[in-house]
Amino acid sequence: MSELFDAVDALLASRASLPPPEERRRLRKAHGLTIDEVATALRVRRATVSGWEAGKTEPRPPERDAYARLLDGLAKLYPLPAPADFGTGTGAAEENTAAPEASTGPATREAEARTVSPGRPSQAAATNTAEATTTAEATAAVKATRAAGTRTTTAATTTAENPQARPAPSVSAPAAVARPARAAGPSSAAHRPGGESAKKAGSVGNPEGGTDGRFENGPLAVVDVDADGQVLAYCTGGLVLDVPAKTLPALVEWTLTEGGFGQPKLSGPGKDADPLLVLTEAALERYGLPVALTDEERLAGRIPEGHKAVRQLARAGWQLTQRGFGPWARIYRPAQGSDRQCVQLCVPSWQALDSRHWGHAAQLPPADLARVLGVYASRVMTPRGSTAVTGLELMTALHPPTRASQPDATGKRHSEHNPGSLGKDPVDPAPCEVPDGHPLLADLPRFHVRGPGEKLFEEAYDWARPMTDAECTVRYLVGIDVNMAFAAGANGLVVGLGAPTHVRQPVFDPKLPGSWLVDLSHVDLSRVKVGKDEWADLDGSLLPSPFTPTGERPEGPAWYATPTVAYAVELGYEVRPLEAYVRYDNGRYLDGWYNRLRDAYLATMADLGVRADMAPADFLAAMDGYKERDPEMAIVVSAIKATVKGGIGKLRERPRGEGWRPGRPWRALARPTWRPDIRAAVISRTRVNLHRKIVKHAAFTGQYPVAVLSDCVVYAADGTSPLDFLPYRDGTPLPGGFKLGVNPGLVKHEGTQTVLWGEEVRERFDAPALNLARYIKDGTVTGADNGE
Repeated sequence: MSELFDAVDALLASRASLPPPEERRRLRKAHGLTIDEVATALRVRRATVSGWEAGKTEPRPPERDAYARLLDGLAKLYPLPAPADFGTGTGAAEENTAAPEASTGPATREAEARTVSPGRPSQAAATNTAEATTTAEATAAVKATRAAGTRTTTAATTTAENPQARPAPSVSAPAAVARPARAAGPSSAAHRPGGESAKKAGSVGNPEGGTDGRFENGPLAVVDVDADGQVLAYCTGGLVLDVPAKTLPALVEWTLTEGGFGQPKLSGPGKDADPLLVLTEAALERYGLPVALTDEERLAGRIPEGHKAVRQLARAGWQLTQRGFGPWARIYRPAQGSDRQCVQLCVPSWQALDSRHWGHAAQLPPADLARVLGVYASRVMTPRGSTAVTGLELMTALHPPTRASQPDATGKRHSEHNPGSLGKDPVDPAPCEVPDGHPLLADLPRFHVRGPGEKLFEEAYDWARPMTDAECTVRYLVGIDVNMAFAAGANGLVVGLGAPTHVRQPVFDPKLPGSWLVDLSHVDLSRVKVGKDEWADLDGSLLPSPFTPTGERPEGPAWYATPTVAYAVELGYEVRPLEAYVRYDNGRYLDGWYNRLRDAYLATMADLGVRADMAPADFLAAMDGYKERDPEMAIVVSAIKATVKGGIGKLRERPRGEGWRPGRPWRALARPTWRPDIRAAVISRTRVNLHRKIVKHAAFTGQYPVAVLSDCVVYAADGTSPLDFLPYRDGTPLPGGFKLGVNPGLVKHEGTQTVLWGEEVRERFDAPALNLARYIKDGTVTGADNGE
């Protein structure tokens, strides 16, 4: 009988019970172990352990028995919270006490559900001396691996829904906080901006407010090849998948059929985001693609159509978009009904990730790059190309051009215009709104130069003036910069949705978007209205004009967008337009776009220890060195900012080569989102918003700006901090003036230099009105715009 019992015991040992995948992950993280450390101790591949924790595969003997005993030992050290903890919702908060606030949005609840399992197999609670000994041995092996220096960046990453698993820096001394190491315990609650902002932000990790089983592995993956020649897909959340595909067509097929990648649509009538694969240099070599483009290919923006990889795709029935196989390639098959088959590729070594916006992201290890792009995708959207392209695509994703109609008499639905969108067909703007070379101007003489009376010229500020004698006696020049200025300008802005209507001798209506030909030269900044029935006498010679980008006073009639003309009325002056192009079909098209980018920006800044509820001094301290706390999240912040500016700029995309000639259409004109009037309105409102704050500040303090560049303003001050010249009383800023804070439209410290530095720079270049705002950040005088 003893032999029979031994045989039964052997069977039981060969099928050791394991806790659920979520619990396996929780126990590993609770002990501060990485996937690599566990894999090394069990003598398996890291992708194998990742598959066990994801529930995609199950361990087999003999690894299964050792893995089970490791998990049993960890379960004794880190038992699940009592059921009452889940009812009160305190478990996650206790596990992540370093976080200043925890979001109560759906994404956080989902992350908690994944991190803390509601139950654990009873076998994990069993205790005996032999198991304890084996667990101790396994743990010792893991510690030995750690001592040997084995480390993975993947385990330090977090899910896209919860990119802030590391402790937040102390607000009292943020500059001294370095990027923390891996959290010792299970931490799943993400930072969110405090106060009202947190309520508005909600869940930025998942636009639908929950998980989607179709996209269980997230929106994207970074494809790489390890030292053993195995192709791996690094996903968001630290998951690593083995990729069996041997060819590029097989990789595309695997992505769509087995990968589980994608992102739910952002709007009801919209479309799900296509999966994104980022190919490292090793992956490019594996799939027969060049690691770098030749000069000819770089100028063409693609590899030749006769390339072996392109021919492979064609033979497999796949197609490329008109832009071909370039840094951002889209591979698709024509849709069959609602079945959409499309994969997007990103090739960092082909300059897909512009270093001006993505920093050193292209040089990051695969796991870290997956984290950066995953956070951006979850908070903004899956990248569709450059940040400018993504910013424009985000507008369309939030306001799709069409929707399904109500059922007709036969019960069928049809595609119809989606109210509030720009529609699916482009519209011609007004002649004054188009750039030079547009087909509407084809009849103009070749070298004709349009003046203000023919061309709408709404651009950002580039203005400066010589310093006064009084300003030269103070010690410092302090620059302040408006956060997300163009996003704030888009917030609540009413823009045209359809074609313009030409009107002569119109009565100005500030609520009607359009372009107005009007003379504003009579507006005198020496006396302006600063409130209801409240006027202020100012030194107009020290102020830039709000009506021109150069700050010079206009001369005669010129074309202006509605916000600029409305501001002239706000300053207390009558306006009489001569003609206008107005849009009666209008709406707040950019509100959703602003809200999503604002939430993405605030959430990521909160990850870096800068929250929306900070006092002015605490905010300035938190901003000092915030990028060094987590350089990867700093990259995300930069990309979000570039998405704002680039998206607005794309509304008036100019021709780029392609054999274009003046008077002929270019590719961008075929888009319904080619809307220079909307771009002009946003820039107009942004400039007016800044001038309003400048006037309020001058009326209250008697201080005037020395230079203004886009969204950066420089003042002469006795101290080095913005608090040395911004009027705060008991922590309350001047109503309508500049306010320190992280929210869009508020300001931060851009930089401080001495007055002597400013005078020396202007003298060196023999330019008394050189724009010092361009160099105020670090004092380095170059041709680049340092303003953010």
